[in-house]
Amino acid sequence: MAILKTYARLWSDDLDQALPLLQQLTGEQPHLRLAFESIGLAAIGDFLVIAGPAEERAKYDHATATVVVEDLDALQATLKSADATITTPATEGPTGRFLYARHADGAGVEYVQWNDELVSKIIRA
Repeated sequence: MAILKTYARLWSDDLDQALPLLQQLTGEQPHLRLAFESIGLAAIGDFLVIAGPAEERAKYDHATATVVVEDLDALQATLKSADATITTPATEGPTGRFLYARHADGAGVEYVQWNDELVSKIIRA
């Protein structure tokens, strides 16, 4: 089970307002941008911006990072052996499959297995 990419989560009221500074800081354009339920998401550099009204963002604030993995099924076995708790089971999303876990030490993480198209476009590019 390999980690392909890790994102620090940034919380914002407005995605369009957050991106110009991040573009300047990273020297990059967003490599992923989409709507998910009632929030907007953009990945730029090693940041994942989660934007929208505070009450909507709060639904996702139990994780401090988003980690893209090669194999979500293998990850679940690793988490189980480390006494982590799956707080949101593996679910299909717009970028592939994801789950939320709480590690035995209390850390909350979103794990994502991207679809092949995104892995080719972003990781293997």
